[in-house]
Amino acid sequence: GDLVDEATAAFDGFDYARSLERTESFFWWFTDNYMELVKARAYGEYGDERAASAHHALRLALSTLHRLFAPFLPFVTEEVWSWWQAGSIHRAAWPTAAELRQPAAGTGSAACEVATNALVIVRREKSEAKRKLRTAVLEATFSGPEGELNLLDQVIDDVKAAGVIHAVNPHGEGATLSVTVELEPEETV
Repeated sequence: GDLVDEATAAFDGFDYARSLERTESFFWWFTDNYMELVKARAYGEYGDERAASAHHALRLALSTLHRLFAPFLPFVTEEVWSWWQAGSIHRAAWPTAAELRQPAAGTGSAACEVATNALVIVRREKSEAKRKLRTAVLEATFSGPEGELNLLDQVIDDVKAAGVIHAVNPHGEGATLSVTVELEPEETV
């Protein structure tokens, strides 16, 4: 929702570069993080209901991103839009924050933020150990504020799948979200 508000405000203020910059920034966050977090769920690994939820969220995000990019990439967005929508993207309604916030009512966006933060810190641990991102985590122990850990529990399956985490130990308290990991042994040649 914030992206749509910011992009719309930038357009209204004739700051097209700012609108594009915010949209591109979100696009890269979406592909680097959100897509990885929902991939297993979207493929049905956690049941049909959770897969349908992931598909709905992905369709909504794709529709929104298409419409936000349309003024900057008119021909590409028109072509891609025609693959899955009727009519012209340039005649479609501009996205609104309300259409995004309503499905994510409650803790959806907060849980997504915690899941993203958890995935980022797991990836950082792997990078600091000079290991591939697909290296399995045999055990992970997350620490952090109780509220964040409660949100993490709601999305732990997505974090485990995206981070290739086999087991999550009970959480510990901490001031900020952090993780201790045990990585699979390196293969020797």
